[in-house]
Amino acid sequence: MRLAITGATGFCGAHLARTAAALGLDVTCHGRRPGPVGRHRPWDATAGDPDLTDADLVVHCAAAVADLPPGHPAEAHQHTVNVTGTERVLRAAAGRPLVHVSSASVYDPRTPARTSGPDAARTTRPDSTTRPLTEDHPTTAGHLNGYGRTKAAAERLALTAGAVVLRPRAVYGPGDPHLLPQLLARVRYGLLPLPGRDIPLSLTAVANLTDACLAALGLTGTPPWPPGAYNIADATPYRRDAALRHVLTAHRLPARITHLPAGLARLAARTGRVPGLTPYAVDLLSRSVVLDLTRARTQGWHPTHGLTDYRP
Repeated sequence: MRLAITGATGFCGAHLARTAAALGLDVTCHGRRPGPVGRHRPWDATAGDPDLTDADLVVHCAAAVADLPPGHPAEAHQHTVNVTGTERVLRAAAGRPLVHVSSASVYDPRTPARTSGPDAARTTRPDSTTRPLTEDHPTTAGHLNGYGRTKAAAERLALTAGAVVLRPRAVYGPGDPHLLPQLLARVRYGLLPLPGRDIPLSLTAVANLTDACLAALGLTGTPPWPPGAYNIADATPYRRDAALRHVLTAHRLPARITHLPAGLARLAARTGRVPGLTPYAVDLLSRSVVLDLTRARTQGWHPTHGLTDYRP
């Protein structure tokens, strides 16, 4: 099988390319630079359609992932990459089986979870206010940054085209250039300040996302998944503080976690007085988000990786 991967030089795409090649798939990496394995086919998401003529299957990982506040001038570029780029991939795919890697950032943070699915029982020490988010949660408004807005617009195109859309949350793993490095950079004087109280939350090991991409295409021994959106995360949610202590230990950083008032952190994020602190970053760490995995589990997919496997 010939698998085309966009964004194969990125964090998620590179993991997928290596895993797919190890399974014996013929991998073509579409992007401005060669991927870690397989053939390279130059493509710029801002310039034209990728050449997918010899592909049997497509996974669209390419994205501009910067955390841009509302009104940031770079959001126009982010829209071009994430929305127009997706439109170009869908057009070039011409009906081929396609997996679009989206994000749980598409969910409206202002709206409480509507229902509590079977995965509610998997929440460790669940808070009474925490209900797992299903794929029916609103995605059309309320986004805290350009990434959430543009990914939501992109996945609407993908869903209309009949693609499988995966929604991971806070993807982590070896080579992560975004989430954990930015968080660990906030360690000062042996302290890691976090906004608000300890909460349960879903995280997604990059290996679980990779497995879901392959499973959705029918490459792991189960049938291809029907078109639609699917939450993807580790098997059980984590307590935020315990998860970060595990990461600190893995990086050999002897830091102690401290708690800041969430309201104060949100105010600082809105004023922009703390470099790198945005409303989205505060929300990611202070609002409990647990994903309901029932829909993906129904397709025979089960996450097998977790923080215990984490290595820097």
